[in-house]
Amino acid sequence: MGSLHRRRDLLAEGHTDEGVRAAIRAGRLTRVRPGVYVEPDDPSRPDADARHRRLVEATLPLLAPGAVLSHATAVVMHGLPSWGIALRRMHVTRDLPAGGRAGRHVHLHAAPLPAGDVVTVGTTPVTAVARTVVDVARSCSFESAVTVADAALFRGHVTVDELAAAVGAAAGRRGVARARAVLAVADGRADGPGESRSRVRMRRAGLPAPELQHVVRDARGRHVGRVDFWWEHAGVIGEFDGMEKYGRSLRPGERLGDAVEREKRREDALRAQPGVRHVVRWTWHDLDPITPLTTRLHSLLTTVP
Repeated sequence: MGSLHRRRDLLAEGHTDEGVRAAIRAGRLTRVRPGVYVEPDDPSRPDADARHRRLVEATLPLLAPGAVLSHATAVVMHGLPSWGIALRRMHVTRDLPAGGRAGRHVHLHAAPLPAGDVVTVGTTPVTAVARTVVDVARSCSFESAVTVADAALFRGHVTVDELAAAVGAAAGRRGVARARAVLAVADGRADGPGESRSRVRMRRAGLPAPELQHVVRDARGRHVGRVDFWWEHAGVIGEFDGMEKYGRSLRPGERLGDAVEREKRREDALRAQPGVRHVVRWTWHDLDPITPLTTRLHSLLTTVP
């Protein structure tokens, strides 16, 4: 990624304030925060997480000692999915009894910070993954929080016991009841935000809970495929199709079309297995709104021979 341009450095190099303003008007510079700019062809700009990291890079030198990156910012720093989480402000926590406030670029949280709740990412203090998950669960939407918790568990960054301990340590703080609810639903078998979001929305629609990452075997016990969702009582397989899944499954020398064709053959093999009655697939587009999908699933799951 390209370098940040700070006002003081631009002035030291002979630029003027009017020249900087003209560059902004012309689109040659984009403001990250007051006094810090980035060139618009910087490859980080289209990505919300990368833009947030730019804000972090621009703001870190301005923070008072003892500030620890937390909440949404810690999610980004740990590489966890930030779907549905506002990234307009950088979030930091300081070990203070009071004094939290939300500014235009920085949201300061005042809360206890035991030593075990702080790690470093590079050289930057960041709340540990378990603390981050709980902070997000207390302050963000249920669906976003489950997505973060699922990913943290799936990647092995945290255990269920560590999350439970972090929730216990947050007793008495605002939003802890929601954090407990998130922990009750979080599942480390969910392979990506699409599966997490699907599960939360199906749960809200009153659908029976599926088995996650079920292995389908043929009559001889041979592995046919692992599926995202499985409702055994109805013989229904559910598969979330995010294009990133196909990208991950590419073999050396393959193109995306090859992975899609292989997935089609896999689905044909799944449909042919005893006990499998239906294979239902959906994509990101089907989650908003999800009612047509949940209506179809409800019909299949309640119409059992």
